[in-house]
Amino acid sequence: MRVTKRKTLKNNKIKGQFRSAIKITKSALAGGEIDKAQEYLKKSIQALDKAAQKKVLTKNAVARMKSRLNKQVKNAAKK
Repeated sequence: MRVTKRKTLKNNKIKGQFRSAIKITKSALAGGEIDKAQEYLKKSIQALDKAAQKKVLTKNAVARMKSRLNKQVKNAAKK
């Protein structure tokens, strides 16, 4: 039970990092700040890769999230 509690805390910290990075990227897109969104996209991708490395998320889930986020940023840059 102590191990589970310790791992849960660690996993929640990692989840919070990539979720907040994604949220910042999406809010920059909504605000029309494409340059900032592209910067935050890089940070989001790093956070997602770290989550996959730590086995908080599966590789496929990370790939899907990165793909969708990248697609949103590219579409906003086109407009």
